[in-house]
Amino acid sequence: MTKTRARQAATAGHSRRRVAQGALGGLLAAGAGLGLGELTAALAGGTSPVVGVGTQLIDRAPSAAKDWAVKNLGTADKPILIGTVLLAVAVFALLAGSFGVRRPRLAFAMTVVLGLAAILAAASGRSLAGSLFTRLLPGFVTLLVASIGILLVLRALGHRRVLAFGKHSPPAESPSVAEDRPTRPDTADLDDAPVEAAAPEGFDRRGFLATTMALGVAGVGGFGASRLVGGGTDESVRAGIRIPQPASAAPPLPAGVSVDVEGVSRFVTPNKSFYRVDTLLTVPKVDPRDWELRVHGMVDRELRLSFADLLGRPLVERDITLTCVSNEVGGPYVGNARWIGVPIAAILAEAGVRSGADAIKSTSVDGLTIGTPLAALTDGRDALFALAMNGEPLPFDHGFPVRMVVPGLYGYVSATKWIVDFEVTRFADFTAYWTERDWAVEAPIKTSSRIDVPKAFATVKAGPAVAAGVAWSQRRGITKIEVQVDDGEWQPAKLAAEDSIDTWRQWTFQWNATPGNHKLTVRATDGDGQVQTADRARPRPNGSSGWHNVVVMVE
Repeated sequence: MTKTRARQAATAGHSRRRVAQGALGGLLAAGAGLGLGELTAALAGGTSPVVGVGTQLIDRAPSAAKDWAVKNLGTADKPILIGTVLLAVAVFALLAGSFGVRRPRLAFAMTVVLGLAAILAAASGRSLAGSLFTRLLPGFVTLLVASIGILLVLRALGHRRVLAFGKHSPPAESPSVAEDRPTRPDTADLDDAPVEAAAPEGFDRRGFLATTMALGVAGVGGFGASRLVGGGTDESVRAGIRIPQPASAAPPLPAGVSVDVEGVSRFVTPNKSFYRVDTLLTVPKVDPRDWELRVHGMVDRELRLSFADLLGRPLVERDITLTCVSNEVGGPYVGNARWIGVPIAAILAEAGVRSGADAIKSTSVDGLTIGTPLAALTDGRDALFALAMNGEPLPFDHGFPVRMVVPGLYGYVSATKWIVDFEVTRFADFTAYWTERDWAVEAPIKTSSRIDVPKAFATVKAGPAVAAGVAWSQRRGITKIEVQVDDGEWQPAKLAAEDSIDTWRQWTFQWNATPGNHKLTVRATDGDGQVQTADRARPRPNGSSGWHNVVVMVE
């Protein structure tokens, strides 16, 4: 019985190895499909299979999940989601391959489902880039390559007729294996038979190695090549653009606009530090030579504007602070920059807005729609089709080649990046992307303030100390800042000079830090005389509110 058990153990070992080989083959087949699908997307300008599926997950995720991701993950939510999609595909492919050892048609069906998911994600996506054919082509390549790959893997594992109808036949032996295999001994002779480590029946070792190596090369090569040939417009194209001198330059920053306190947010936020919140897994790299903005809808004449058209118009330069509606009290999603662009009001006047219109539906190259009150674009504020940010063409991350910048409104109702369509319409006739997800239709920015120094739970030396930060209330400005230490009286802080009502304002506060734990709280008063509310509200549906405070330890 000892040799019987050994033979059974050897058979079990062969079975486990075969399952592992099937799992590896399934993974490599899926990887080859995705890799060549990515390469096709890069060459044809279509929808990446991974990005297509990830975007669908974003669009269909519950609103609470989106809010959690923005709050807790920030811009890291995008690579995390891509990694999650790839992990899910890997697990699915491993399972398909392992099932294929005994149920090859199930493995093939699972692989087909994987390819169809890429096609359906592209077909139902909101991207405006490319034709329907180029958007779907990468998914079809993924389906074709992964399907052929899993068939080759299953054949090497011994399944010759994976798609045959009727009852599945057992793996066929190669003639050489059948000829060399000895006649099966009687059960009584098992104990005397030697224990052999023969390969599983029908297993084509050379074929399996060749297949898996080819699939691996296809997958890795496809992903690598897609990064070399894809990515859209080259950085040199953006860097080579020369923005003309604006006809209306921004006034020089007044003296004293910045406080001399280490750790306070810089008055002008560098482009690399400017917050980014959007739904895109990969940043569009639109070629400005091919870019066009269509202005249409309730207008007397439709306009089609090229990037060169906008560059040739009188440009306006302004300092404007932008705020994301997802910003929690004291959060980081606010920044100030110097923008150059074409006044939106001038474009609307040229098109001729018809009576009854009250909204703009703007659309990004990825198909995301934003609804903006028409009045906010025609009431005299510096609403721009922005072409430049802090002295250089817009960075890709921030909407190159053209985006909207509208002072006084949260970004989700005004700051369309990578804009390609501008429709004059009525709020009653459409629902924008975010308003479909329970955010308010109109969202003026709320008066807010933040403590930058000291940071929460920082250790402060006893004696004279300084607190400092920023406050913003676009279109109204900031006229007063007050700070409260623990539960004491509100005390006035010193305001830095004001640039304009559309930019944030820095402040400092001197206080006597005594040993122990202390809570610092800040509140602002806007240009209308309204004191920032103490009532706490989460960002949904129209922006957060409440006083920001930090607890510090004094020693």
